[in-house]
Formats: sequence, C-alpha cells, structure tokens
Amino acid sequence: MSLDSDRSKWLAAIEKDGLVWDYHVSDLKKWATPYKDIYKFSGIPHTVLVDRDGNIIQTKIRGGALEDKLESIFGY
Repeated sequence: MSLDSDRSKWLAAIEKDGLVWDYHVSDLKKWATPYKDIYKFSGIPHTVLVDRDGNIIQTKIRGGALEDKLESIFGY
C-alpha cells in the first residue's frame, strides 16, 4: 500500500527503487485511504503480508526477516 496521490510519481518511485514484485497497491488517497484503519497503521513503512484469502499472515516485518518469510512461503 502506498500513501501517494500522484500516479505518475508513484510509478516512477517503484521503478527508481527497483521494487521488483508483481503487485503494488495504492488508491492514491494518501492518508484518506480506508486501508490505514483496516490494517491499523499510523506510519510508513508498515509491512502487512496478506494471503490469497485476505487473511493477515504477519505485520511489521522488514529486511532479512521479510525475505526469509517470503522464501518460506514461496520457496524461492
């Protein structure tokens, strides 16, 4: 989830930062997004891993721990 409001700047940042995963999400509503309440975040970055059924797997995971978790899920 991104808290951007400008689609072109958001897409440029994804490319500049080398974010290689297939899916990026933003409704471009900045802090007016309802997702801040759904996923209970008040600052960024905030990581939420969600399974195919919409269940939260884990939150607040970054760096090597995130990479390890993704590897355990996807078997990279």
